[in-house]
Amino acid sequence: MKKDDLNRELIEYENLEKQLEVLLIQKHQLQIQVNEINHALDQLKKSKGEVYRSVGSIILHTTRDEAQTDLKERLELLEVKINTLGKQEEKLRTIVMETQKKIHERMKNE
Repeated sequence: MKKDDLNRELIEYENLEKQLEVLLIQKHQLQIQVNEINHALDQLKKSKGEVYRSVGSIILHTTRDEAQTDLKERLELLEVKINTLGKQEEKLRTIVMETQKKIHERMKNE
């Protein structure tokens, strides 16, 4: 029975590791979007001519203020998502570490 418990904990540990990996990938993708928006905001400040923005598969003429407002709103939303993922990452890392300790203890005792 102890071997079954150990196998179950190993499977749980692997699943937790996969969840953490997916979470980190999502967080990285959001960070890339933040970098792109910051770059767009920088370019918007430097531009002197007309401003266009893409909406889906079309490009629309817009004002500099509207484009800046839209980018800042998207940036705020992404930052909230990144913070949420960061909190989830912390919790998941704690669970992974606790599970890892349990497994090591079991393996040491057997």
